[in-house]
Amino acid sequence: MSPADATAPPSSANRWRFVRRAAWPLYFLLLARWTYVNGLPYTEDLVFLWLIGALLAAAAHGGEGWRRALLVLRDWLPVMAVVWTYSLLRGYGAHTPWAPHLRPQLAFDTALGFGETWTVRLQHAFYSPGTAHWYDYAAVTVYMSHFFVVFVLLAVLWRRNHARFRHLLGCYLGLTYAGFVTYVLYPAVPPWMAAERGATPAVTRIVADVLAQAELPRAASVFEDGSRFANDVAAMPSLHAAYPMLIALFFWPTATRRTRVLLAAYPLAMACTLVYGGEHFIIDILVGWTYAVLIVRGVTRLVERRAARRTLRAVPPARDHRADRPVPT
Repeated sequence: MSPADATAPPSSANRWRFVRRAAWPLYFLLLARWTYVNGLPYTEDLVFLWLIGALLAAAAHGGEGWRRALLVLRDWLPVMAVVWTYSLLRGYGAHTPWAPHLRPQLAFDTALGFGETWTVRLQHAFYSPGTAHWYDYAAVTVYMSHFFVVFVLLAVLWRRNHARFRHLLGCYLGLTYAGFVTYVLYPAVPPWMAAERGATPAVTRIVADVLAQAELPRAASVFEDGSRFANDVAAMPSLHAAYPMLIALFFWPTATRRTRVLLAAYPLAMACTLVYGGEHFIIDILVGWTYAVLIVRGVTRLVERRAARRTLRAVPPARDHRADRPVPT
């Protein structure tokens, strides 16, 4: 090989080969570094940014070119803007001119608990302040999954089935904004706040307490007061409960038997976590599940109708052969 060949710049193919091989290692290196410095990304904007980064890394690794990367930005940046707008509106929704409601939820849950709410019963039976058990860590894991599971599923569907991605996105956005409207019209006090007001015996926000014990201040800041996105009276319906039900209903028709076990377990695990953790009354969860059922059914009907109209437009009209017959003279 001549000296000129030895000093020649690498070919375009070699450069792209390097990009494909380095895409995922570089992504995970950056994510690990960011997490080490700042903690786990749990807010919607951060989750979206890292998901967009993952989709871009997947496009680079697959050698799909710049066009695929532009499609990522085209589809995901508007979604990120819509979700961020909801987060901002949710914070403003905490300042309604009417007082938040407590008595209906408290009466319903007290009746279900035979004179005491199940939050109080479960915490008195299982929670030890200052000592986290294995099921407390399990509750934290289930609770925190709320902040990224739907988005991860959306990202997977975007890669594999764009029509299903749009379908699930429609369900997610419809459920999210239905919840926001309800928060404005019916601000509701959660169990931990009811305890602070003396309406129930003492209740601990277990997820926040366990995160603080584990010395994860970044993650625990989800529960800090004063955030412009915080709304402590956004309890009815429980979107923490509604999203797992949304996922179960959306994937159930095409899921295998084993997958259906997981789909059924997730909403139940989240419901137990929310009640045990003092985050929601049972009635908040039931209303959240009801919202999920209505939204999934409504969006699915719209999707099916649009698909039927497209099918009709694609089928050419039947030809009337009688028009081709010669006219007798």
